[in-house]
Order: sequence, then C-alpha cells, then structure tokens
Amino acid sequence: MISSLRGQVQHVGLDHAVVEVGGVGFAVQMTPTTLATLRRGEEASLATTLIVREDSLTLFGFADAEARELFSLLQTVSGIGPRIALATLAVLEPDKLRHALAEGNITVLTQVPGIGKKGAERLIIELRDKVGQLPTPTTPAHSQTRDHVVEALLGLGFPAKSAEATVDAVLAANPDQSTSAVLRRALATLGRK
Repeated sequence: MISSLRGQVQHVGLDHAVVEVGGVGFAVQMTPTTLATLRRGEEASLATTLIVREDSLTLFGFADAEARELFSLLQTVSGIGPRIALATLAVLEPDKLRHALAEGNITVLTQVPGIGKKGAERLIIELRDKVGQLPTPTTPAHSQTRDHVVEALLGLGFPAKSAEATVDAVLAANPDQSTSAVLRRALATLGRK
C-alpha cells in the first residue's frame, strides 16, 4: 500500500491536491487544514492511506502519522467510513479528538457532520481505551525542546504552521535528540521546501 508521498504539488483543490511523484500525479483527499499547508509548485511530504473499494482506489493524505493512525482507528467503528473519518479530522484536531473520546464528550463529537448522538456514543465506547494507546507526537519531555526550536524557526522568519509541523515530524521520527539536533534537522527539512 501507499503509506507516504513526497513530491511536487501540482494542484490544490477544495478537498484534494495532486502531488506528482516520479512523473505520476496522485490525487490525494485531505482535510482543509492539511491543504492549507500546501503550495503549488513546492514539495510536499504526506503520510497517506490507500482505501480500496470495489469501484475505486482513493488516496487520503495527512500532515503526520498521528492523524493517519487516528483516521484508520476511526474506521474500525461500525458506520464510520473514510469520508466521515476525514470529516472528523477536519473538524477536530487530533488532541481535541483524543480528549473528547477519553472524556466521553458527546457534544464535541456531534459537531462533526454525519455523526449523531448514537454515533458519538459508539465512538466513545469503542475507542476510549484505544486512543490512549496511540503514540502522541509531543510528550512532556519533548515539549520544552519543541517550544525552543519552534521559537527559533519563527525568529528566522518561517511560518508558524510550517515550523510546528516540521518540528513535530522531526521529534516523532527522532524522539531522543538534543534541541540543537532537532533544530538542524528542522532547518534541513524546511530548506528543501
């Protein structure tokens, strides 16, 4: 399966983008938040999931692996397909979704189009224990390093969203690095973009 893509953004639409990899343009469905980080002509790196149906192959893209894991986890609940799972991530940030599930907050979950009270209850019952098992990109030990590196990148003129997403990705891939090593890797990643 296709678990990640890195290539030049050819087109950004309302609900998808086309990313060219090796001369092939992949149409990737994404949340508006993820789409907002993409710029036509620039390189993008996405965590992806390929959903195979009888009549279609649909590629869904995410800013990081955490969002991809939540997307897959949401679909384990009866009645939640890829479209509703993507809508859930479009309305609720991963941390907010985790808290809503852990606290049993039906009101927050019903803000998602396509999820009613019964659907929210089913999500809570089936996922409350599972969301705590997913890795979180920023643990308390990393929060100080993350804050310092993001602040340094902002001081260098990088946009806040790009800086935060890049630092989160670097920390997720290399959790035991020093602040200076994280900064070097983040600068290298942002420099390629």
